[in-house]
Amino acid sequence: MQNTARLSAPFLALALSAATAVHAQPEGHALYDTFCAACHGANLEGAPDWQRPGPDGLLPAPPHDETGHTWHHGDRFLFDYVARGGQAVLDDLGVNFTSAMPAFGDVLQDAELEAILDFIRQSWPEHIRAIQAARSAQDGAS
Repeated sequence: MQNTARLSAPFLALALSAATAVHAQPEGHALYDTFCAACHGANLEGAPDWQRPGPDGLLPAPPHDETGHTWHHGDRFLFDYVARGGQAVLDDLGVNFTSAMPAFGDVLQDAELEAILDFIRQSWPEHIRAIQAARSAQDGAS
């Protein structure tokens, strides 16, 4: 009986620490509300007239819901775009476009960025999630 108790204690501690780690994961919705909603909308709807340049000549923030184009990109691209900012990614790709998307890689941890992207993905209908997952697999990002 004592051997069982001695063996159980480390396993119990490990299980409790794993359970705590799961609950300590960043909450994507709250992070989205804090860091993204001001530009992309509280309901992922994007800025009004997001397809037309604003007075500064830049396109406003697009929607992240199913009406936008976020789901057209693989996971690796989306993570990179959020972490390094739109301009850095577009410059690396040789795309002649000025992006207003700031970088969040120095502000948020990787797990927090992933939590935000997971929150966005979960808002999409199943068929769109399947298309985006296939794109991610094709890009080698899953």
